[in-house]
Amino acid sequence: MPARPRHGYFEEEELGKSYDIKILKRIYPFVRPYRAFILCSIFLIVLISLIDLSIPYITKIAIDHYIVPEFENEKVTRETKVRYIRIDITDAEKKEIVRSYPDLFEIQDKYAVIAFGNLSLLEKEDTAILRKGDLDGVALAAAAFIGAILISFILHFFQVMITEYTSQKIMYDLRIRLFSHIQGLSVSFFTRNPVGRLVTRVTNDVQNMQEVFSSMIVVIFKDALLISGVTAILLSISWKLALMSFTVLPLILYGSVYFASNARTVFRVLRVKIAEINTLFSETISGIRIIQLFGQEMKNYRDFKQLNHEHYTEGLRQVRIFATFLRFTGFTDIFVVAVVIFYGGRGVLEGSISLGDLVAFLAYMKMFFSPIQDISQKYNIIQNAMASAERIFLILDSEERLPVVNGRRTAGNESQTISEIEMADVSFAYIDDETVLKGISFKVCAGETIAVVGPTGSGKTSLINLMVRFYDPTSGRVLINGQDIKKSDVSELRSKIALVTQDPFLFSGSIRDNIFYEKDGYPEDAAERILAAANCKSFIDRLPDRIDTELSEGGTSVSSGERQLISVARAFARDPELIILDEATSYIDSETEAKIQEALSNLMQNRTSVIVAHRLSTTRNADNIIVLNKGEIIESGTHDALMKRRGFYFRLNQLQG
Repeated sequence: MPARPRHGYFEEEELGKSYDIKILKRIYPFVRPYRAFILCSIFLIVLISLIDLSIPYITKIAIDHYIVPEFENEKVTRETKVRYIRIDITDAEKKEIVRSYPDLFEIQDKYAVIAFGNLSLLEKEDTAILRKGDLDGVALAAAAFIGAILISFILHFFQVMITEYTSQKIMYDLRIRLFSHIQGLSVSFFTRNPVGRLVTRVTNDVQNMQEVFSSMIVVIFKDALLISGVTAILLSISWKLALMSFTVLPLILYGSVYFASNARTVFRVLRVKIAEINTLFSETISGIRIIQLFGQEMKNYRDFKQLNHEHYTEGLRQVRIFATFLRFTGFTDIFVVAVVIFYGGRGVLEGSISLGDLVAFLAYMKMFFSPIQDISQKYNIIQNAMASAERIFLILDSEERLPVVNGRRTAGNESQTISEIEMADVSFAYIDDETVLKGISFKVCAGETIAVVGPTGSGKTSLINLMVRFYDPTSGRVLINGQDIKKSDVSELRSKIALVTQDPFLFSGSIRDNIFYEKDGYPEDAAERILAAANCKSFIDRLPDRIDTELSEGGTSVSSGERQLISVARAFARDPELIILDEATSYIDSETEAKIQEALSNLMQNRTSVIVAHRLSTTRNADNIIVLNKGEIIESGTHDALMKRRGFYFRLNQLQG
């Protein structure tokens, strides 16, 4: 089956790029407020590493000093390889035991020595008395071992808590910064960037960056410190045995890089497949009515099954790579242990190193290779996090904002009411060389109603976009009270405007939340008046929780006409000076249209209004009608005047019957 297209997914554009020091520099401002926490975490990592390094050494001391003790004057006969231990006979009880075995002990001043192998010939009670100090030492070593483990556990707990707290705070700040930045970008930015991409940036990519702070701190400090510390200890125990063990290090490093590179490729493909699965599933949920209506369930099932199989195949490939890598590192570990046992065991038998040295050496070798494996396994995670950081900063670097004239957003006239709106020779294009409005000029005075009509694609909605300053004109000026709106604060401008569209967007939440953004600003009696004026009260009163009824995503739990009435109520609550109606009664049945028209009439009363109309019946009472065709004004005037001309507007009326 041929590969399925990506369903518009653009996520994996430049993945797997090498770490860029510039990215780390850009991350630093988000880290700076939490430097004290990071330094504390690093300090704890150093303590944990030192404790971890001490644990095998405690084992060495227990073996060499207490279990198989060695002394400076130890008698070792190289021919027979016999080890002797020394007993202090100033203790009366020990002296009596020595006297009981004259053939096994040799008296040397205040001490008696016995061959280590002959200890088994003594009674167990006598051996316990003679080696009481060694038993106490072993108990002390065991207590030290357990104490070190407990301290390491406690320190590790606090280190993880501090690191996670810090990384979560940094992610919180970054997510807020990203969300705030995206909200301030112009509409053109959202026209070019799919919603899924932006959602991924704020959620997945920000979450991925957490690995930069958690994994990277551990890799840089803990693993690096362990590797350097273990190397020094191994060389101090037996430099010959250490160098012999290090001969496999180039092979391990090569294998780690090789497997990491292959895993990175699979990881990228898996991300793409997951994204495609998510996209297809999202499209299925959004378009389930169309899928069921046209009987496309089986085709959609086959598409999903194909994508799922591709993801499954890549998942198995990833498992094979990691399984091979783990077996490879496991083999090298076993090989090194075998080498150490062989050569180290010979050293113990020859007396060149102690048994404690050999046991500690083996423990340190395991500790040496563990950080190397850890670094190779975290390589992909950190690289993916850096790629996410790069994508996030691409958005933060985007400055697709409405330009500010003379470096100012306000010009001092924002508090004035809107007395006049004018478009002066305005032209506009979304894309260069594709002009959608050409030389548009008209004027609307306070309290007037102007209608904009024309066939689909004539530029009606584009005209509205310029009026509310979603875009700036390519040429010409949009003036309010004689002042270019580029010189006005856009938030102040929009606070005086209400826009009612043909397909209003409702947010998840209650009806009250969708109408009254400022909950405490609307007393119940004022809210009731607004609902009544918008013709909402009758259907809202029938709902289970009335105005506090929760709406589903997009407001799909209410009808399209009811959504429109809610949007009219939302405009009422804003108490605007300028009302813009963009095809506000399209796709509505006649009965609902009558309710909406009544609500709109109430809304437009004593307000300046701009009506973009597809149904020309809604334009008859407008003070002026502007007829657009192919981006140009071809006619203007009242309904009666335009009908008398028998021009384009007349023909549009004839077509609508």
